[in-house]
Amino acid sequence: MGAASAGEATRLIHHPYRAPDGFDAVMVPVHKASTVFFPNVAAMRERQWQDKSGYTYGLHGTPTTFTLEERLATLEGGHHCVLAPSGLAAIALVDLAFLRAGDEVLIPDNAYGPNKALATHELTAWGIRHRIYDPMDPADLAAAITPQTRLVWLEAAGSVTLEFPDVPALVGVIRAANEGRARPIVTALDDTWGAGVAFNPFDLGVDVAMQALTKYPSGGADVLMGSVVTRDEALHRALLSTHMRLGLGVGANDAEAVLRGLPSLPLRYHAQDAATRELAAWMQTQPHVARVFHPALPDSPGHAVWRRDARAAGCLFSVVFDPAIPAQRVDAFCDALRVFRLGYSWAGPVSLCVPYDIPTMRARPWPYAPRLVRLAVGLEDVEDLRADLAQALGALVP
Repeated sequence: MGAASAGEATRLIHHPYRAPDGFDAVMVPVHKASTVFFPNVAAMRERQWQDKSGYTYGLHGTPTTFTLEERLATLEGGHHCVLAPSGLAAIALVDLAFLRAGDEVLIPDNAYGPNKALATHELTAWGIRHRIYDPMDPADLAAAITPQTRLVWLEAAGSVTLEFPDVPALVGVIRAANEGRARPIVTALDDTWGAGVAFNPFDLGVDVAMQALTKYPSGGADVLMGSVVTRDEALHRALLSTHMRLGLGVGANDAEAVLRGLPSLPLRYHAQDAATRELAAWMQTQPHVARVFHPALPDSPGHAVWRRDARAAGCLFSVVFDPAIPAQRVDAFCDALRVFRLGYSWAGPVSLCVPYDIPTMRARPWPYAPRLVRLAVGLEDVEDLRADLAQALGALVP
């Protein structure tokens, strides 16, 4: 049937016009597809998506997602990247790619809470054990490793309390344990805090770097996405195969949003870093403040290691008030904030506050007052944020 004699719907769907090649602009085009066309059966059988040399199905990659993956690999100093629908989905991808029934995963006590929850529930149900170790003590990690250990999670800085571990020392412990193993232990770093800006995760010796692109790479507090970056081809292939079998995909418009945020990532990271250091140092001087956790503060756990291994410190700091301040007054401080908003996540334009009960989150004793307040500094003027904190401190004492 010729085009002229085809029905109206057919002529619209199969219109022969193709826009000319050569359009070049700042932003990467947004390619949306489930179905991808092949010119012939031979191409359908031969085309590969694993090495980004071709396209087979929208779930396996488009020019938009391939471009984002390559830029993220460059950002973190790796060679390969896969995308996931959220940071937690990226954590799950790593677990499922490298663990099987009878294996064991080690997780730092200050890790992102859902990482531990995933191990406690789903991994346990699938016959995979987990142990919690002290990330500030390499000897404790060494004691936790068993013949069944196959994956060790690392996090720098630690979630909520922001201790900065000696990642090279922890990696050294794992490398020593790997001698003679048929299946080496894989080291995976949650690099959400560092975002490829504070340090190069692969320079610290890890095998895999995962991050929640929801945070710094997006920067807009309006996207959920995660990534897993590696340098090792075999590890990448294992991740890619599991990724395909799980059917993990990301939306084209979300990929576009992260691509749009990447060019300003270093500027935003360093601006928020500078503001956070100023506010954290000021908060240390305020009445009723017992402790401020921020890697750039000299008395924060792991400060010397942070100075050695990192070049920035991000947008987070956490505050513990005097033990005499009751928990309800700490909550009143949070409720009194006006520029800081109550909300999870961080690294967006709006400053955020979340109170945490640390003893409920840790396997080991917490030596400070149980109620901790984590503050995420956005892009507002520092003086406005300082004034907001100052007026909210009045709620600590009725």
